Amino acid sequence: MRFVDYRNDAKLFKALSDENRLQILAQLNAEEKCACVLLEKLAISQPTLSHHMRVLVDARLVECRREGKWMYYSLRRGAKEELSGIIEAYMACP
Repeated sequence: MRFVDYRNDAKLFKALSDENRLQILAQLNAEEKCACVLLEKLAISQPTLSHHMRVLVDARLVECRREGKWMYYSLRRGAKEELSGIIEAYMACP
């Protein structure tokens, strides 16, 4: 049984409620990507990408690391399973 944290769960669902963030997650599903690669695939500016990445990192879906002047992003280990568990908990019949 999972402890329900509505505040953090809402933050997570908010992170998933934007089509650009969903596209970013889909791109990161296979492997780590540089911000420059993410920008090439999306029709958004660098500051907008930074905003979306901050939301995803704050929701604990994505991790980032700096290498030189570039930021690299990847899905946080265990994020898929955690998200699946949260959705399953909310959708379970009482």
